[in-house]
Amino acid sequence: MNSPWPLLITLTYVVIAMVIGLRAKAGRSMNSLEEWGVAGRSMGPVTLYLLIAAGSVSAYTFMGAPGWAYSKGVAVFYVAIYLAYLALVAWYFGPKVWQFGEQFGHVTQASAISDRYQSPALGALAALVMAIGSVAYAVLQTIGSAYILFVMSGGLIPIWLGVVLVLACIAVYLYVSGQRAIGRTNAFQGVLMLIVAWAVGLWAVHSATGGLSFAGVFERIQTEHSEFLTLPGAGGDMSFSFWTTSIIVSMFSFMPPVWTQWMSASSARTIRRSATWLPTYYVVILPMVVVGFIGIFSLPELARADTVVLEYAMQHLPVVLVGLLGAGTLAASMSSSEPFIHSVSLSLSKDVIQPVLKLSDAVTGKLARLLILPIMFLVIAPLAIAEPGSLVMILLVGLGFASQVMPAFIGMFFWPRASRLGVMAGIVVGFLITTAFTILWPHPMGIHAGFWGLMLNLPVFIVISLMTPSTNAEVVERFFRIAAPRGLTRLGRKGG
Repeated sequence: MNSPWPLLITLTYVVIAMVIGLRAKAGRSMNSLEEWGVAGRSMGPVTLYLLIAAGSVSAYTFMGAPGWAYSKGVAVFYVAIYLAYLALVAWYFGPKVWQFGEQFGHVTQASAISDRYQSPALGALAALVMAIGSVAYAVLQTIGSAYILFVMSGGLIPIWLGVVLVLACIAVYLYVSGQRAIGRTNAFQGVLMLIVAWAVGLWAVHSATGGLSFAGVFERIQTEHSEFLTLPGAGGDMSFSFWTTSIIVSMFSFMPPVWTQWMSASSARTIRRSATWLPTYYVVILPMVVVGFIGIFSLPELARADTVVLEYAMQHLPVVLVGLLGAGTLAASMSSSEPFIHSVSLSLSKDVIQPVLKLSDAVTGKLARLLILPIMFLVIAPLAIAEPGSLVMILLVGLGFASQVMPAFIGMFFWPRASRLGVMAGIVVGFLITTAFTILWPHPMGIHAGFWGLMLNLPVFIVISLMTPSTNAEVVERFFRIAAPRGLTRLGRKGG
């Protein structure tokens, strides 16, 4: 396909995103942590719905998930379980997190942890561990963005240049408008992704089968490539144990941007309404996964699985639809990259640098905005250009590290007896095990490295918590008055 239209449409989207992001500031001062970090806690239900939805349905919707369908088969449907869980988590925990932020002044996840355990050191540790998971996720999205520009330009925009262009674009409006830019751009991106995904998916199904039913695709797969419809998949590398533990690790990863999104809502009721609507958006992933399955028999010699949708579109779809796919895929990538970069910058400045250097909130607010530049161009850009693995595998590695902060949340919502030292010991042990089983002995016995980390993390957390003093009773009761108002506070005061 030699038409310039796909690239022009894709680049037009970038310009529109820039304009929306810059206008989101709307004359407000962005030097305060509350305004730049959580949009002054002012987002309504529709904006929040699209913010959470577009942020969680990302580059793997258009690239990673279809790539797994193409290379592994039904293993890709771990995403359906993971996304359903995200909606439940938002519905139950989101309003409580919002109340923590509104009543106690939290603007980051780690600041809530620091407050609950009265330990800035623990807050800093949680921020640093979560930063690893967040950076992995941002790298995933940035690679996805660069692929799109590379394919849409016919190779004229190399991966390294695509990485720089996308990060520079995000840096400008993220610096200027903060969380408000993320909310506004994600709302636009969310609508675009939903329309494009179904338009491309249905067109691809019609071109492959002559109809609009997904059933025809799976009937052909069952006849010609049945190995894709059962675990361990066509490659034999997706065992039941790895698939299951990957889901568990994903479910237990309370990623910082989601926490920040909840605190950006105008009320606790707003979060519950938005979370109730979330499953209606997650259907966006289904047509893209089907295109991945179509690629099994339509593009048998594809060099890179993550590009299956783009390659199929370039060969079989009209140029305008290819251009919209480029824009939609770029939207998916950018809508998830933005909040993760934002949360890393916000948390490192608030929870790590501010306590060490004793900075004021005003100085910390300015630092958070400035910090996005070195994070983007000294950390994310080099990793993205190096392309360390498949998009979904990068995601799973990042979630494995993020899940190690789980003890902090158990002590915040369920177990008043959790202690500062218990949480800290659990996180350190889990982090070390996850690191070893990711780098030195990848996923022993076919079990996700992050799950191994949790299996040692949680017992250590419980034992050390029972052996060490718990947090001041007044602080615990303050949290559990919100987290468990029907009786856990009373249990906790008895030492339970």
